[in-house]
Amino acid sequence: MAELTYDTLMDDGNYLGSERARMENQVILNELERKKKARNIAVPTDDNRVRARLREIGEPITLFGERPADRRDRLIYVLSQIKHARGDDGMQVDESSDESEDEEEARESEFYTPGSLELLEARRKIAEYSLPRAQKRVAQQLIDSKMELGRIVDIRKKVFGEVKKFAILGSQIGDERPISQVRFSPNNEILVTGSWSGTVKLWNVPACTPVRSLRGHSDRVGGVAWHPQATLRQSPDSVNLVSGAADCNLHLWSLNSESPLSVLKGHQERVCRVAFHPSGDYVASASYDTSWRLWDVATSQELLLQEGHSREVYSIEFQNDGALVASGGLDAIGRVWDLRTGRTAMVLDGHVQGIYSVAFSPNGYQIATGAGDDTIRIWDMRSLKSLYTIPGHTSNVSDVRFFQANDLFFKKPQTPEPTSPDVNGDTGANESAVSSRSDTPKLDKPEAASPTFTPEEEWSYRSGLFFASGGYDGYVKLWSADDWQLLRTLTTDSGKVMSVDISSNGHMIAAGTYNRNYQLYSDLE
Repeated sequence: MAELTYDTLMDDGNYLGSERARMENQVILNELERKKKARNIAVPTDDNRVRARLREIGEPITLFGERPADRRDRLIYVLSQIKHARGDDGMQVDESSDESEDEEEARESEFYTPGSLELLEARRKIAEYSLPRAQKRVAQQLIDSKMELGRIVDIRKKVFGEVKKFAILGSQIGDERPISQVRFSPNNEILVTGSWSGTVKLWNVPACTPVRSLRGHSDRVGGVAWHPQATLRQSPDSVNLVSGAADCNLHLWSLNSESPLSVLKGHQERVCRVAFHPSGDYVASASYDTSWRLWDVATSQELLLQEGHSREVYSIEFQNDGALVASGGLDAIGRVWDLRTGRTAMVLDGHVQGIYSVAFSPNGYQIATGAGDDTIRIWDMRSLKSLYTIPGHTSNVSDVRFFQANDLFFKKPQTPEPTSPDVNGDTGANESAVSSRSDTPKLDKPEAASPTFTPEEEWSYRSGLFFASGGYDGYVKLWSADDWQLLRTLTTDSGKVMSVDISSNGHMIAAGTYNRNYQLYSDLE
Protein backbone atom coordinates (compact mmCIF):
# COMPACT_ATOMS: atom_id res chain seq x y z
CA MET A 1 0.00 0.00 0.00
CA ALA A 2 1.36 3.40 -1.00
CA GLU A 3 2.24 5.80 1.77
CA LEU A 4 -0.47 8.34 2.49
CA THR A 5 0.78 11.92 2.20
CA TYR A 6 -0.77 15.35 2.11
CA ASP A 7 -0.39 15.51 -1.68
CA THR A 8 -1.93 12.07 -2.31
CA LEU A 9 -4.83 12.66 0.08
CA MET A 10 -8.06 12.49 -1.86
CA ASP A 11 -11.02 14.72 -1.04
CA ASP A 12 -14.06 12.49 -1.30
CA GLY A 13 -16.72 14.83 -2.59
CA ASN A 14 -19.12 11.96 -3.25
CA TYR A 15 -19.85 11.31 0.41
CA LEU A 16 -23.48 12.36 -0.06
CA GLY A 17 -23.78 10.34 -3.26
CA SER A 18 -25.47 7.36 -1.62
CA GLU A 19 -29.12 7.38 -0.67
CA ARG A 20 -28.40 6.26 2.89
CA ALA A 21 -25.92 9.09 3.44
CA ARG A 22 -28.43 11.62 2.11
CA MET A 23 -31.11 10.31 4.45
CA GLU A 24 -28.79 10.42 7.47
CA ASN A 25 -27.76 13.94 6.59
CA GLN A 26 -31.39 15.01 6.22
CA VAL A 27 -32.29 13.58 9.65
CA ILE A 28 -29.49 15.60 11.24
CA LEU A 29 -30.58 18.78 9.44
CA ASN A 30 -34.21 18.25 10.48
CA GLU A 31 -33.20 17.80 14.12
CA LEU A 32 -31.11 20.98 14.03
CA GLU A 33 -34.04 22.87 12.48
CA ARG A 34 -36.40 21.53 15.14
CA LYS A 35 -34.07 22.64 17.93
CA LYS A 36 -33.74 26.07 16.34
CA LYS A 37 -37.50 26.50 16.21
CA ALA A 38 -37.93 25.08 19.71
CA ARG A 39 -35.98 28.01 21.12
CA ASN A 40 -38.76 30.31 19.90
CA ILE A 41 -41.62 28.44 21.58
CA ALA A 42 -43.20 30.42 24.42
CA VAL A 43 -43.73 28.24 27.48
CA PRO A 44 -44.60 29.28 31.03
CA THR A 45 -41.90 29.45 33.67
CA ASP A 46 -44.22 28.73 36.59
CA ASP A 47 -44.01 25.03 37.44
CA ASN A 48 -47.74 24.68 38.14
CA ARG A 49 -48.58 26.09 34.71
CA VAL A 50 -46.00 23.78 33.12
CA ARG A 51 -47.69 20.79 34.77
CA ALA A 52 -51.10 21.98 33.59
CA ARG A 53 -49.86 22.39 30.02
CA LEU A 54 -48.37 18.87 30.06
CA ARG A 55 -51.72 17.50 31.30
CA GLU A 56 -53.52 19.28 28.44
CA ILE A 57 -51.42 17.59 25.75
CA GLY A 58 -51.68 14.19 27.41
CA GLU A 59 -48.15 13.91 28.77
CA PRO A 60 -47.17 12.82 32.31
CA ILE A 61 -47.04 15.86 34.53
CA THR A 62 -43.83 14.62 36.15
CA LEU A 63 -41.23 11.89 35.80
CA PHE A 64 -39.20 10.18 38.48
CA GLY A 65 -36.40 12.45 39.65
CA GLU A 66 -37.45 15.27 37.32
CA ARG A 67 -36.74 18.83 38.44
CA PRO A 68 -38.82 21.88 37.41
CA ALA A 69 -36.20 22.98 34.90
CA ASP A 70 -36.12 19.50 33.37
CA ARG A 71 -39.92 19.47 33.23
CA ARG A 72 -39.96 22.76 31.35
CA ASP A 73 -37.37 21.45 28.87
CA ARG A 74 -39.51 18.37 28.32
CA LEU A 75 -42.52 20.56 27.58
CA ILE A 76 -40.52 22.50 25.02
CA TYR A 77 -39.35 19.27 23.40
CA VAL A 78 -42.87 17.80 23.23
CA LEU A 79 -44.37 21.01 21.78
CA SER A 80 -41.60 21.22 19.18
CA GLN A 81 -42.25 17.62 18.15
CA ILE A 82 -45.98 18.28 17.83
CA LYS A 83 -45.51 21.42 15.77
CA HIS A 84 -42.89 19.75 13.57
CA ALA A 85 -45.27 16.83 12.89
CA ARG A 86 -48.03 19.30 11.92
CA GLY A 87 -45.63 21.27 9.73
CA ASP A 88 -46.51 24.40 11.69
CA ASP A 89 -43.75 26.92 11.08
CA GLY A 90 -45.65 29.81 12.59
CA MET A 91 -44.62 29.08 16.16
CA GLN A 92 -45.69 31.42 18.90
CA VAL A 93 -42.83 33.65 19.92
CA ASP A 94 -42.39 35.17 23.33
CA GLU A 95 -41.56 38.75 22.36
CA SER A 96 -40.30 39.63 25.80
CA SER A 97 -37.47 37.12 25.44
CA ASP A 98 -36.30 38.15 21.93
CA GLU A 99 -33.40 40.17 23.23
CA SER A 100 -32.13 37.47 25.60
CA GLU A 101 -32.46 34.79 22.88
CA ASP A 102 -30.48 36.91 20.43
CA GLU A 103 -27.74 37.27 23.01
CA GLU A 104 -27.76 33.51 23.63
CA GLU A 105 -27.49 32.76 19.91
CA ALA A 106 -24.60 35.22 19.64
CA ARG A 107 -22.81 33.45 22.47
CA GLU A 108 -23.39 30.00 20.96
CA SER A 109 -22.36 30.92 17.40
CA GLU A 110 -18.90 29.98 16.20
CA PHE A 111 -16.37 32.69 15.61
CA TYR A 112 -13.04 32.67 13.83
CA THR A 113 -9.96 34.78 14.19
CA PRO A 114 -7.49 35.36 11.36
CA GLY A 115 -4.32 33.29 11.54
CA SER A 116 -0.83 34.06 10.35
CA LEU A 117 0.89 32.55 7.33
CA GLU A 118 3.25 30.83 9.77
CA LEU A 119 0.27 29.08 11.37
CA LEU A 120 -1.02 28.02 7.96
CA GLU A 121 2.36 26.54 7.10
CA ALA A 122 2.51 24.81 10.50
CA ARG A 123 -0.91 23.24 9.92
CA ARG A 124 0.25 21.93 6.55
CA LYS A 125 3.45 20.47 8.04
CA ILE A 126 1.48 18.83 10.84
CA ALA A 127 -0.86 17.25 8.27
CA GLU A 128 2.09 15.98 6.23
CA TYR A 129 3.67 14.55 9.39
CA SER A 130 0.55 12.93 10.84
CA LEU A 131 -1.00 11.26 7.80
CA PRO A 132 1.65 8.55 7.21
CA ARG A 133 1.90 7.92 10.97
CA ALA A 134 -1.87 7.44 11.19
CA GLN A 135 -1.78 5.13 8.17
CA LYS A 136 0.94 3.01 9.78
CA ARG A 137 -0.93 2.88 13.10
CA VAL A 138 -4.20 1.80 11.47
CA ALA A 139 -2.39 -0.86 9.44
CA GLN A 140 -0.85 -2.30 12.63
CA GLN A 141 -4.23 -2.22 14.38
CA LEU A 142 -5.70 -4.16 11.46
CA ILE A 143 -3.02 -6.83 11.96
CA ASP A 144 -3.66 -6.92 15.72
CA SER A 145 -7.40 -7.28 15.17
CA LYS A 146 -6.79 -10.55 13.32
CA MET A 147 -4.75 -12.01 16.16
CA GLU A 148 -6.22 -15.15 17.69
CA LEU A 149 -7.99 -14.78 21.00
CA GLY A 150 -5.71 -17.34 22.64
CA ARG A 151 -2.64 -15.27 21.76
CA ILE A 152 -4.20 -12.13 23.16
CA VAL A 153 -5.05 -13.91 26.41
CA ASP A 154 -1.49 -15.21 26.71
CA ILE A 155 0.00 -11.76 26.06
CA ARG A 156 -2.27 -10.17 28.67
CA LYS A 157 -1.30 -12.77 31.26
CA LYS A 158 2.39 -12.21 30.64
CA VAL A 159 2.23 -8.40 30.61
CA PHE A 160 -0.09 -8.08 33.60
CA GLY A 161 2.00 -10.62 35.51
CA GLU A 162 5.02 -8.37 35.06
CA VAL A 163 3.04 -5.25 35.99
CA LYS A 164 2.00 -6.86 39.27
CA LYS A 165 5.69 -7.27 40.18
CA PHE A 166 6.33 -3.51 40.45
CA ALA A 167 7.84 -2.61 43.82
CA ILE A 168 9.72 0.31 45.35
CA LEU A 169 13.24 0.68 43.98
CA GLY A 170 14.37 3.88 45.65
CA SER A 171 13.44 7.32 46.93
CA GLN A 172 15.30 10.60 46.64
CA ILE A 173 14.73 14.10 47.94
CA GLY A 174 14.40 16.09 44.74
CA ASP A 175 14.09 19.68 45.89
CA GLU A 176 13.32 22.02 48.75
CA ARG A 177 9.68 22.40 47.64
CA PRO A 178 7.07 19.95 46.22
CA ILE A 179 7.85 18.15 42.96
CA SER A 180 5.21 19.24 40.44
CA GLN A 181 6.08 16.90 37.57
CA VAL A 182 8.42 14.03 36.66
CA ARG A 183 9.22 12.68 33.20
CA PHE A 184 11.59 9.98 31.91
CA SER A 185 13.92 10.84 29.04
CA PRO A 186 13.39 8.95 25.76
CA ASN A 187 16.44 6.75 26.51
CA ASN A 188 15.14 6.02 30.06
CA GLU A 189 18.49 6.99 31.63
CA ILE A 190 17.55 10.47 32.91
CA LEU A 191 14.61 11.68 34.96
CA VAL A 192 13.64 15.36 34.87
CA THR A 193 11.83 16.95 37.81
CA GLY A 194 10.17 20.33 38.03
CA SER A 195 9.43 21.81 41.42
CA TRP A 196 7.68 24.70 43.08
CA SER A 197 11.06 26.26 43.81
CA GLY A 198 11.32 27.15 40.11
CA THR A 199 14.18 24.71 39.49
CA VAL A 200 14.32 21.98 36.87
CA LYS A 201 16.66 19.10 37.76
CA LEU A 202 18.08 16.16 35.84
CA TRP A 203 18.78 12.84 37.59
CA ASN A 204 20.48 9.62 36.59
CA VAL A 205 18.15 6.66 36.99
CA PRO A 206 18.01 4.18 38.57
CA ALA A 207 21.01 5.50 40.54
CA CYS A 208 19.08 8.67 41.57
CA THR A 209 22.24 10.81 41.36
CA PRO A 210 21.98 14.46 40.26
CA VAL A 211 23.18 15.45 36.79
CA ARG A 212 22.39 19.15 36.48
CA SER A 213 20.12 21.86 37.85
CA LEU A 214 18.48 24.20 35.34
CA ARG A 215 17.69 27.59 36.83
CA GLY A 216 15.80 30.32 35.06
CA HIS A 217 12.25 30.42 36.35
CA SER A 218 11.35 32.85 39.11
CA ASP A 219 8.24 30.98 40.28
CA ARG A 220 6.74 27.50 40.53
CA VAL A 221 7.40 25.11 37.64
CA GLY A 222 4.12 23.61 36.51
CA GLY A 223 5.20 21.30 33.72
CA VAL A 224 8.21 19.77 31.97
CA ALA A 225 8.47 17.77 28.75
CA TRP A 226 11.21 16.10 26.71
CA HIS A 227 11.88 16.57 23.02
CA PRO A 228 10.87 13.25 21.33
CA GLN A 229 14.46 12.69 20.15
CA ALA A 230 16.24 14.04 23.23
CA THR A 231 19.04 11.74 24.50
CA LEU A 232 18.62 9.74 21.26
CA ARG A 233 19.37 11.56 18.01
CA GLN A 234 19.00 15.11 19.24
CA SER A 235 22.25 16.99 19.89
CA PRO A 236 22.82 17.80 23.59
CA ASP A 237 23.44 21.41 22.55
CA SER A 238 20.04 21.70 20.86
CA VAL A 239 16.61 22.03 22.44
CA ASN A 240 16.00 18.91 24.55
CA LEU A 241 13.56 20.13 27.19
CA VAL A 242 10.76 22.60 27.74
CA SER A 243 9.40 23.85 31.05
CA GLY A 244 6.55 26.15 32.00
CA ALA A 245 6.12 28.04 35.25
CA ALA A 246 4.00 30.47 37.21
CA ASP A 247 6.17 33.36 35.96
CA CYS A 248 4.05 33.06 32.75
CA ASN A 249 7.06 31.93 30.68
CA LEU A 250 8.25 28.80 28.91
CA HIS A 251 11.95 27.94 28.80
CA LEU A 252 13.68 25.81 26.18
CA TRP A 253 16.72 23.96 27.54
CA SER A 254 19.73 22.07 26.22
CA LEU A 255 21.49 19.34 28.19
CA ASN A 256 24.84 21.14 28.35
CA SER A 257 23.84 24.48 29.84
CA GLU A 258 22.22 25.58 33.08
CA SER A 259 20.62 28.63 31.42
CA PRO A 260 17.75 28.45 28.91
CA LEU A 261 18.34 28.61 25.16
CA SER A 262 15.18 30.62 24.68
CA VAL A 263 12.33 32.13 26.68
CA LEU A 264 8.80 32.01 25.23
CA LYS A 265 6.66 34.91 26.48
CA GLY A 266 2.99 35.51 25.83
CA HIS A 267 0.83 34.00 28.54
CA GLN A 268 -0.84 36.41 30.93
CA GLU A 269 -1.17 34.00 33.84
CA ARG A 270 0.53 30.95 35.35
CA VAL A 271 1.67 28.23 32.90
CA CYS A 272 0.73 24.70 33.98
CA ARG A 273 1.43 21.66 31.81
CA VAL A 274 3.53 21.73 28.63
CA ALA A 275 3.97 19.17 25.84
CA PHE A 276 6.21 18.58 22.84
CA HIS A 277 4.63 17.73 19.49
CA PRO A 278 5.75 14.25 18.30
CA SER A 279 7.67 15.92 15.46
CA GLY A 280 9.64 17.99 17.97
CA ASP A 281 8.95 21.18 15.98
CA TYR A 282 6.22 22.60 18.20
CA VAL A 283 5.40 23.04 21.87
CA ALA A 284 1.98 23.45 23.49
CA SER A 285 1.35 25.13 26.84
CA ALA A 286 -1.72 25.33 29.07
CA SER A 287 -2.28 28.38 31.23
CA TYR A 288 -4.48 29.98 33.85
CA ASP A 289 -5.31 32.74 31.33
CA THR A 290 -8.04 30.34 29.99
CA SER A 291 -6.06 29.59 26.83
CA TRP A 292 -3.55 27.14 25.45
CA ARG A 293 -0.90 28.18 22.97
CA LEU A 294 1.16 26.58 20.22
CA TRP A 295 4.78 27.66 19.79
CA ASP A 296 7.36 27.18 17.05
CA VAL A 297 10.52 25.71 18.60
CA ALA A 298 12.84 26.87 15.81
CA THR A 299 11.78 30.53 15.89
CA SER A 300 10.47 30.70 19.50
CA GLN A 301 7.38 32.43 18.13
CA GLU A 302 3.76 31.99 19.17
CA LEU A 303 1.76 30.42 16.35
CA LEU A 304 -1.67 30.00 17.94
CA LEU A 305 -3.60 31.34 20.90
CA GLN A 306 -6.54 29.00 21.35
CA GLU A 307 -9.50 29.89 23.53
CA GLY A 308 -12.45 27.65 24.28
CA HIS A 309 -12.43 27.05 28.04
CA SER A 310 -14.45 29.14 30.47
CA ARG A 311 -11.88 28.74 33.24
CA GLU A 312 -8.18 27.98 33.66
CA VAL A 313 -6.60 25.42 31.29
CA TYR A 314 -4.46 23.01 33.32
CA SER A 315 -3.43 20.07 31.12
CA ILE A 316 -2.37 19.60 27.51
CA GLU A 317 -1.28 16.51 25.54
CA PHE A 318 -0.62 15.58 21.90
CA GLN A 319 -1.84 12.45 20.15
CA ASN A 320 0.97 10.16 18.93
CA ASP A 321 0.11 10.78 15.28
CA GLY A 322 0.53 14.50 15.85
CA ALA A 323 -2.82 15.48 14.32
CA LEU A 324 -4.74 16.11 17.55
CA VAL A 325 -4.17 17.83 20.86
CA ALA A 326 -6.32 17.51 23.99
CA SER A 327 -6.74 20.20 26.63
CA GLY A 328 -8.27 19.88 30.09
CA GLY A 329 -9.59 22.81 32.07
CA LEU A 330 -10.68 23.62 35.58
CA ASP A 331 -14.16 24.16 34.10
CA ALA A 332 -14.40 20.32 34.19
CA ILE A 333 -14.44 20.26 30.38
CA GLY A 334 -11.88 18.70 28.08
CA ARG A 335 -11.55 19.47 24.40
CA VAL A 336 -9.86 17.63 21.56
CA TRP A 337 -8.59 19.93 18.81
CA ASP A 338 -7.63 19.09 15.24
CA LEU A 339 -4.36 20.93 14.66
CA ARG A 340 -4.73 20.64 10.89
CA THR A 341 -7.98 22.61 10.77
CA GLY A 342 -8.26 24.35 14.14
CA ARG A 343 -11.67 22.82 14.79
CA THR A 344 -12.88 21.07 17.92
CA ALA A 345 -12.96 17.33 17.25
CA MET A 346 -14.62 16.29 20.53
CA VAL A 347 -15.82 17.77 23.81
CA LEU A 348 -15.06 15.74 26.94
CA ASP A 349 -18.03 16.65 29.11
CA GLY A 350 -18.67 14.45 32.14
CA HIS A 351 -16.41 15.37 35.04
CA VAL A 352 -17.86 17.51 37.81
CA GLN A 353 -14.54 18.99 38.94
CA GLY A 354 -11.51 20.39 37.15
CA ILE A 355 -9.46 18.14 34.84
CA TYR A 356 -5.82 17.90 35.97
CA SER A 357 -4.48 15.36 33.49
CA VAL A 358 -5.12 14.26 29.91
CA ALA A 359 -3.45 11.29 28.21
CA PHE A 360 -3.85 9.80 24.73
CA SER A 361 -3.70 6.04 24.39
CA PRO A 362 -1.20 4.75 21.79
CA ASN A 363 -4.18 3.37 19.85
CA GLY A 364 -4.93 6.97 18.86
CA TYR A 365 -8.66 7.04 19.60
CA GLN A 366 -8.96 6.61 23.37
CA ILE A 367 -8.28 9.32 25.94
CA ALA A 368 -7.95 9.13 29.72
CA THR A 369 -8.66 12.13 31.93
CA GLY A 370 -8.03 12.52 35.65
CA ALA A 371 -9.96 15.12 37.60
CA GLY A 372 -10.72 16.67 40.96
CA ASP A 373 -13.83 14.50 41.32
CA ASP A 374 -11.50 11.57 42.19
CA THR A 375 -12.32 9.70 38.97
CA ILE A 376 -10.60 8.68 35.76
CA ARG A 377 -12.75 8.78 32.65
CA ILE A 378 -12.01 6.88 29.46
CA TRP A 379 -13.25 8.51 26.26
CA ASP A 380 -13.61 7.03 22.77
CA MET A 381 -13.26 9.43 19.86
CA ARG A 382 -15.00 7.00 17.51
CA SER A 383 -18.27 7.09 19.43
CA LEU A 384 -17.70 10.62 20.82
CA LYS A 385 -18.63 9.61 24.35
CA SER A 386 -17.26 8.37 27.66
CA LEU A 387 -16.65 4.62 27.70
CA TYR A 388 -15.93 4.03 31.35
CA THR A 389 -15.59 5.86 34.65
CA ILE A 390 -13.02 4.54 37.11
CA PRO A 391 -13.38 5.61 40.76
CA GLY A 392 -9.61 5.57 40.87
CA HIS A 393 -8.63 7.49 44.01
CA THR A 394 -10.12 8.92 47.16
CA SER A 395 -8.84 12.40 46.33
CA ASN A 396 -7.82 14.43 43.27
CA VAL A 397 -6.38 12.45 40.34
CA SER A 398 -3.28 14.49 39.56
CA ASP A 399 -1.75 12.57 36.65
CA VAL A 400 -2.54 9.78 34.18
CA ARG A 401 0.04 8.15 31.88
CA PHE A 402 -0.28 5.31 29.37
CA PHE A 403 2.61 2.97 28.74
CA GLN A 404 4.08 4.00 25.39
CA ALA A 405 6.43 1.32 24.07
CA ASN A 406 9.50 2.47 22.17
CA ASP A 407 10.70 0.04 19.50
CA LEU A 408 14.29 1.01 20.28
CA PHE A 409 14.05 -1.01 23.49
CA PHE A 410 12.61 -4.15 21.95
CA LYS A 411 14.95 -7.04 22.71
CA LYS A 412 14.36 -10.25 20.84
CA PRO A 413 15.07 -13.30 23.01
CA GLN A 414 18.18 -15.16 21.97
CA THR A 415 17.59 -18.60 20.53
CA PRO A 416 19.56 -21.47 22.14
CA GLU A 417 22.73 -22.30 20.29
CA PRO A 418 23.03 -25.80 18.75
CA THR A 419 25.27 -28.25 20.58
CA SER A 420 28.79 -28.12 19.21
CA PRO A 421 30.42 -31.39 18.11
CA ASP A 422 33.19 -32.89 20.19
CA VAL A 423 36.67 -33.73 18.94
CA ASN A 424 35.43 -37.01 17.47
CA GLY A 425 32.77 -35.26 15.44
CA ASP A 426 29.95 -36.50 17.68
CA THR A 427 27.17 -34.11 18.65
CA GLY A 428 25.15 -34.05 21.81
CA ALA A 429 25.86 -36.09 24.86
CA ASN A 430 27.75 -39.37 24.98
CA GLU A 431 25.81 -41.61 22.61
CA SER A 432 27.06 -44.77 24.24
CA ALA A 433 25.69 -43.64 27.54
CA VAL A 434 22.41 -42.83 25.88
CA SER A 435 22.25 -46.21 24.13
CA SER A 436 23.03 -48.03 27.35
CA ARG A 437 20.00 -46.39 28.94
CA SER A 438 17.76 -46.89 25.96
CA ASP A 439 16.25 -50.01 27.44
CA THR A 440 15.26 -48.35 30.70
CA PRO A 441 11.69 -47.08 30.87
CA LYS A 442 11.23 -43.30 30.44
CA LEU A 443 8.93 -41.27 32.60
CA ASP A 444 6.77 -38.70 30.83
CA LYS A 445 7.78 -35.26 32.12
CA PRO A 446 5.45 -32.33 31.58
CA GLU A 447 7.03 -29.93 29.14
CA ALA A 448 6.85 -26.19 29.72
CA ALA A 449 4.14 -24.69 27.53
CA SER A 450 5.68 -22.58 24.80
CA PRO A 451 4.10 -19.15 24.21
CA THR A 452 1.56 -18.96 21.41
CA PHE A 453 2.77 -15.50 20.38
CA THR A 454 5.98 -14.13 18.95
CA PRO A 455 8.10 -11.54 20.81
CA GLU A 456 7.27 -9.01 18.10
CA GLU A 457 3.53 -9.56 18.59
CA GLU A 458 3.86 -9.19 22.34
CA TRP A 459 5.83 -5.93 22.11
CA SER A 460 3.44 -4.44 19.57
CA TYR A 461 0.37 -5.38 21.62
CA ARG A 462 1.96 -4.36 24.94
CA SER A 463 2.01 -0.64 24.08
CA GLY A 464 -1.00 1.00 25.67
CA LEU A 465 -2.09 -2.19 27.46
CA PHE A 466 -1.82 -0.55 30.90
CA PHE A 467 -1.60 2.91 32.41
CA ALA A 468 -0.68 4.55 35.70
CA SER A 469 -2.46 7.16 37.77
CA GLY A 470 -1.37 9.26 40.72
CA GLY A 471 -3.65 10.88 43.27
CA TYR A 472 -3.72 13.17 46.26
CA ASP A 473 -4.52 10.11 48.38
CA GLY A 474 -0.80 9.23 48.22
CA TYR A 475 -1.11 6.19 45.91
CA VAL A 476 0.14 5.28 42.46
CA LYS A 477 -2.20 2.81 40.80
CA LEU A 478 -1.70 0.65 37.72
CA TRP A 479 -4.71 -0.22 35.58
CA SER A 480 -5.40 -2.48 32.62
CA ALA A 481 -6.35 -0.48 29.54
CA ASP A 482 -8.81 -2.94 28.04
CA ASP A 483 -11.13 -3.84 30.93
CA TRP A 484 -10.05 -0.95 33.24
CA GLN A 485 -9.34 -3.16 36.25
CA LEU A 486 -6.86 -2.37 39.01
CA LEU A 487 -3.63 -4.35 38.65
CA ARG A 488 -1.35 -2.95 41.33
CA THR A 489 -1.37 -0.28 44.05
CA LEU A 490 1.95 1.33 44.97
CA THR A 491 2.34 3.33 48.16
CA THR A 492 4.44 6.45 48.59
CA ASP A 493 5.76 8.20 51.65
CA SER A 494 3.64 11.27 50.92
CA GLY A 495 0.04 12.29 51.29
CA LYS A 496 -0.09 13.66 47.72
CA VAL A 497 1.27 12.28 44.47
CA MET A 498 1.75 15.23 42.12
CA SER A 499 2.89 13.39 39.00
CA VAL A 500 3.61 9.93 37.63
CA ASP A 501 5.38 8.54 34.55
CA ILE A 502 6.24 5.17 32.96
CA SER A 503 9.54 4.54 31.17
CA SER A 504 9.28 3.60 27.51
CA ASN A 505 10.89 0.19 28.16
CA GLY A 506 8.16 -0.59 30.71
CA HIS A 507 10.52 -1.43 33.58
CA MET A 508 10.36 1.73 35.72
CA ILE A 509 7.73 4.05 37.14
CA ALA A 510 8.46 7.42 38.74
CA ALA A 511 6.26 9.42 41.10
CA GLY A 512 6.81 13.01 42.21
CA THR A 513 5.28 13.91 45.56
CA TYR A 514 4.29 16.86 47.69
CA ASN A 515 6.92 15.74 50.22
CA ARG A 516 9.67 17.18 47.96
CA ASN A 517 10.90 13.78 46.83
CA TYR A 518 10.41 11.37 43.98
CA GLN A 519 10.17 7.60 44.09
CA LEU A 520 11.17 4.92 41.60
CA TYR A 521 9.46 1.57 41.17
CA SER A 522 10.69 -1.36 39.11
CA ASP A 523 9.40 -4.73 37.95
CA LEU A 524 12.92 -6.22 37.81
CA GLU A 525 13.80 -8.53 40.66
